[in-house]
Amino acid sequence: MSRRAELLLLCLRYLKKRQRGVATPLPTVRRWLKSIERIVPPPPRGTRTQLIDADGISAVEVAVAQSRADRCVLYFHGGGYVVGSAALYRDFLWRIAAATRACVLYFDYRLAPEHPFPAAVEDSTKAYRWLAQRFDHRRIVFAGDSAGGGLAFAAVHKLRDESSPLPGAVVALSPWTDLALTGASLQSNAEADPMMSVAAMPMYVKHYLAGADPMHPYASPLYGDSLGLPPALIQVGSDEILRDDAVRMAEKLRAAGCDIEIEVWPRMPHCWQLYARILPEGRDAVERIGTFLDRKLSLASA
Repeated sequence: MSRRAELLLLCLRYLKKRQRGVATPLPTVRRWLKSIERIVPPPPRGTRTQLIDADGISAVEVAVAQSRADRCVLYFHGGGYVVGSAALYRDFLWRIAAATRACVLYFDYRLAPEHPFPAAVEDSTKAYRWLAQRFDHRRIVFAGDSAGGGLAFAAVHKLRDESSPLPGAVVALSPWTDLALTGASLQSNAEADPMMSVAAMPMYVKHYLAGADPMHPYASPLYGDSLGLPPALIQVGSDEILRDDAVRMAEKLRAAGCDIEIEVWPRMPHCWQLYARILPEGRDAVERIGTFLDRKLSLASA
């Protein structure tokens, strides 16, 4: 593990300790993230960023010099279904665009509790269908982190059930796939996880589901039928409380005969890829995502 990663873990553990095992109220979380938006570094010069109306859904298209005109990554942001903004991903989306040699379309699905389940799933499939009018569906990739990773899998379940053409691949970073909160790592990694607090998870579930069944496959894709889903790459840290959400999702996909690769990175924090500016492990993970997607999309083109 790099020295920078060790320092980051120390900082994350300090911030987690200050929470004292109590869930931070949602208004406080939103104010805190809004303040962070101002300090997120902008993308490098030459990055093309364009605001998009994707059939009524606010989106941002990001492209770099390496981006090809025939492939696109549809990005599903994390945030427990209750927070998230394009500004928080300014320093990450261009990295994905460069690694995958694609344009990236980040979209703002409706957030809970104002818009509970299944609003996020409906917006995801709507954004994909809009994108599929511009790109061959086989050259579109779903990618997402945390709740966004789970949402990406939920969306392909829904599209498959509706007999719609599916994207060429899915990439999920520390995905939250089980809103019933049954993963053993929620308890076994409760102390080891330097960032995520088990105490906060029920609050996010309550806000998003608003009483809906946590085992509905469009809420928790872990409980869906994975038959026929696209190739997938999952990355997760070994000490995360959501480790088993990722591992069990990979096992479910493999049992259904899907093309699945899973990487469990030693001691990495939740969604460490988003720290690629400061973490060599983050840059390495993004590079591996690019290699995976380039291989899958090249096969689709062939």
